[in-house]
Amino acid sequence: ATKLVIIDLEAGRELLSYQREKAIEQDIPSPALAAKRPEDIEQIEQLYLTGLHLEQYRHATYVASDYYEEALRRDPKDARNNNALGLWLLRRGQFAKAEMDFRKAIATLTQRNPNPYDGEAYYNLGWALKLQEKVDDAFDAFYKSVWNDAFQNAGYLNLARISVMKARYGEAYELIEKSLIRNYHSHSARHLKVIILRKLGKATEALALIEESLLLDPFNFGCLYEKYLLMESQGSALSNAVLDKLRTLTHNWVHNFIEYSLDYAHAGMYSEAAALLSVFDNKKENGYTLVPYYLGWYALKNGENELAKFHYSKGASLSANFIFPNRIEEILILQEAVKMNPEDAKACYYLGNLFYDKRQYGEAIGYWEKSIEIDSQFPTAHRNLALACYNKQHNVVKALQLLERAFALDKTDARVLMELDQLYKRLNRNHRERLEFLEQHLNLVESRDDLYLERITLYNQLGDCKKAKELIATYQFHPWEGGEGKVVSQYLYCHLQLAREAIENEDYETSIKLLEKAAYYPSNLGEGKLTATPENDMHYWKGLAYEHLGQPEKAAQFYNLATQGSSEPVQAIFYNDPQPDKIFYQGLAWTKLNKSEKAGAIFKRLIDFGKQHLDDDIEIDYFAVSLPDLLVFDADLNLRNKVHCLYLMALGNLGLAYENTAEAERLFDNILALDINHQGALFHKKMINNEALLAK
Repeated sequence: ATKLVIIDLEAGRELLSYQREKAIEQDIPSPALAAKRPEDIEQIEQLYLTGLHLEQYRHATYVASDYYEEALRRDPKDARNNNALGLWLLRRGQFAKAEMDFRKAIATLTQRNPNPYDGEAYYNLGWALKLQEKVDDAFDAFYKSVWNDAFQNAGYLNLARISVMKARYGEAYELIEKSLIRNYHSHSARHLKVIILRKLGKATEALALIEESLLLDPFNFGCLYEKYLLMESQGSALSNAVLDKLRTLTHNWVHNFIEYSLDYAHAGMYSEAAALLSVFDNKKENGYTLVPYYLGWYALKNGENELAKFHYSKGASLSANFIFPNRIEEILILQEAVKMNPEDAKACYYLGNLFYDKRQYGEAIGYWEKSIEIDSQFPTAHRNLALACYNKQHNVVKALQLLERAFALDKTDARVLMELDQLYKRLNRNHRERLEFLEQHLNLVESRDDLYLERITLYNQLGDCKKAKELIATYQFHPWEGGEGKVVSQYLYCHLQLAREAIENEDYETSIKLLEKAAYYPSNLGEGKLTATPENDMHYWKGLAYEHLGQPEKAAQFYNLATQGSSEPVQAIFYNDPQPDKIFYQGLAWTKLNKSEKAGAIFKRLIDFGKQHLDDDIEIDYFAVSLPDLLVFDADLNLRNKVHCLYLMALGNLGLAYENTAEAERLFDNILALDINHQGALFHKKMINNEALLAK
């Protein structure tokens, strides 16, 4: 095989070579295994490793803390799980709780020797203490963390920050040097060393270090700002040019300024932190609401209470749109804002958002309730609290009241209208009432694909499929997460319903035309047909229409097509899972082809599967990366499974209609009592005792 080589001719050595490998047949790798539930894992080590894996890959539904807590239930002194749980809590703003877990880990690690094998627990404890403003204790913890190599870079950096905070600049210099030995290119460490040199009055050395650092990385914004400060202090006419360069390199992006201002704040240099953040051009067109809160916190920490009140008041007056705080420091900043300005409803709202994102639901709910108590006219706080009440407290009545209030406060918010309608849908509100409500706000309905589709769905459910068909034809849909298959489903539903009605009215040609149209998805649906999409229902109805037209050969052709595909029922969770309707029409087609035994076996299989799995305990699959709905409100998977199994049983009994008509009707009624929006039940219930439609 040809070998390609790149050679350094001057040095006479090979730099790079490539040769295609021979194809070797290898064993197929073992598939990934789903994580077991915590209680099903035997070893504490595996509980720890599973939790770590879930955090590393940010699993959407499994929670790492469940595994750490199960391990600690079995062994409360386990060091690794105490440290892991503490870190999980630290990242979610629970500093005092995290401290307790870190101390438990340290107690185990130091049971036989004063210095642990690994300094991580001490380092994490240092942060938990520092964020509680226990600075002296934090210094001691950070010092213990540098016992081993792994935490010397970060540990010495934070020790140097505390020394700067205490104005012990000589000590800080020694400590930052030790940090740089371990990470020579560290932005934060180089920035802090420049600060220390400036504080020690060594401007020449500081400028030299800045130039060296900027050669290593011209995007070290902290060093660039220090260059501005040093040049300005020397009265240099070029200082403003440095500031302009800083704005250019940062693209005036607020989060660049925030991150470097926090580097100053962690060293207790709140004046510099505020000055750097003030460089950010926070004009209206590109402003960021949290900037005044940061400035207020920096002023407060600097002992400038009146200035802090000014900034906090300004922050409270700015728009809350698209503000989702996520930094741990922002918990401290916003909590101080609430203390200093108890009438700041927005700070409470932001804290609610932050804690909810961190899965600290009790704190989130408490802050949203406080926000509403302060400002009863703030719609988004009502909306967020409504979702938390439904999903976390299971308080449906309160959730409904809050969401209705949110929409009443802002009737221009199409998203809240969508969510309110989804809640009405969950609560089985009458179809006519929901449709009338949506049509009172047609401008909002037409602004969102999901709302527009709900309007179509309601027309289908009310039996006005012609209207639904017209609405679909005049709208351009777009794909959206959680909407897969939904537009197509309503497109097919109205065509099948109209085709069935045409058969009932003996208009068989129209029925065939409708069914042929349903087989092709127009581009305005925003979704194409999946390969091998099962169409047993359409084939059956075509066969029935041709049978009534006196074309038995054509009818048999479509009945045979309708028998194809898997006839094994499953628990259908995703939109492209095998649906029971398709299996039901296989049975009807076999009956039409005079294969009553095959048909009966299919119908009985549907019934047996439904009975067997009716009371299953359902969980979301570990590997699920998407779900069948836009999950505004948590779904009751067990209820969904029960409805699905009842539907299987109803279809099976409908297929055996002569002997089980009453049972089929009872099951369909049970389904609709649990879910008034179940279109399969609505559609097929109309087939009971209708021999023109069934295979008799």
